[in-house]
Amino acid sequence: MACGLITKGRGLDCNRISGGIKNIYFAVYDQVLATTVASAIVTDVDMGTSSIYKYVMPLGVSSLTDTIVGSRENGTIYYTPTLNVILNRLTKEDQNEVKLLGATRTIIFAELNEQLTNGHNVIVCLGITNGMELNAGTMDSGAAWGDRNGYTLTFDGMESDPFPMVVDYTATPFDNTDSGAQIPIITS
Repeated sequence: MACGLITKGRGLDCNRISGGIKNIYFAVYDQVLATTVASAIVTDVDMGTSSIYKYVMPLGVSSLTDTIVGSRENGTIYYTPTLNVILNRLTKEDQNEVKLLGATRTIIFAELNEQLTNGHNVIVCLGITNGMELNAGTMDSGAAWGDRNGYTLTFDGMESDPFPMVVDYTATPFDNTDSGAQIPIITS
């Protein structure tokens, strides 16, 4: 591999952006038949007859990080995506789903609060090659009346490339896959 692969510079963006995550979409890793990634953009997700599962995030509490891990000694580099999710309110239904999430490898699509110039939200894909796993979390009751009760979940993965962005949608997320099929989204 050549050692001089930088292809462009980067100026200061004059637009302001918003942080945080608006929605999370879980796809069961083994149910994703194929994905197409070109130039760090997911252009197609083939779910066959399977669905993805949408979780709406409370404002200002969920985040993701893609950590670059390198070793000079070994000449290696890889990426560890981490997603921190907060869900308010403890319920028996959520207890069951959290247990299932802990037993399932997933691909996670995070719809950010950041918007493109057309007003659509940016969507990124975590775990596209090796999947993401629920590896830490808590179920908290809170102590004071004003405390939150609910779930704090941490998903992580290990990938050879940074997380890709998902191609912009037409009207709703995932409505313009190359395969031409709208992916069913389960919301409740």
